Amino acid sequence: MSRSKKLYPNAQEALDGLLFDGMTVLAGGFGLCGIPEHMILAIRASGVQNLTVASNNCGIDDFGLGLLLQTHQIKKMISSYVGENKLFEEQFLNGELELEFNPQGTLAERCRAGGAGIAAFYTRTGVGTVIAEGKETRDFNGQTFMMETALTGDLSIIKAWKADTSGNLLFRKTARNFNPPMATASKNCVVEAEHIVEVGDLDPDNIHLPGIYVDRVFEGSNFEKRIERRTIRE
Repeated sequence: MSRSKKLYPNAQEALDGLLFDGMTVLAGGFGLCGIPEHMILAIRASGVQNLTVASNNCGIDDFGLGLLLQTHQIKKMISSYVGENKLFEEQFLNGELELEFNPQGTLAERCRAGGAGIAAFYTRTGVGTVIAEGKETRDFNGQTFMMETALTGDLSIIKAWKADTSGNLLFRKTARNFNPPMATASKNCVVEAEHIVEVGDLDPDNIHLPGIYVDRVFEGSNFEKRIERRTIRE
């Protein structure tokens, strides 16, 4: 495989020089599906502190972003759903962890807006609830909307199925989830891919995220791909 300036051998080297205390990280994934497993472990090993992390949720107690709760590296979560993580609940109730709740669609749109350079937008989602407290509202066509601001970060950590050496990405089925919008919304975007191929091996008409958004990419291995809850018939 030809060497690319974007191609790195592993998570630790791909994140080298990008991590610092107090930074904001946008983490792709939905539950445990499509999460950047290797980079979460590398961030944990780095010892970086006081992180603000935007993600649909915070993993579970012993996997995903929950591993960063174990080491108290996360100061604030911007999330939609946190119900699978007892450690999250404990730290929040003890005042150790800040939480900013966002409806899932709003969270995705905040990241998309951040990547598109749109400062803010109006949505009906959350009007009349605690989500709207302190936020500007306006009426359009007889209905009340509230303003949400764009969300951007210092680093996006993204999981892809396939990447080429220029960082063009393909995601697989539901593992696409929050990964594309979050990839666009940070100063730096690092991707772990299951497979890396040469430029030209991916059909250009089927690229899910163009490499212009990707700064670094590495090929991971031995992905656990855990399932939060498995329900089967007797």
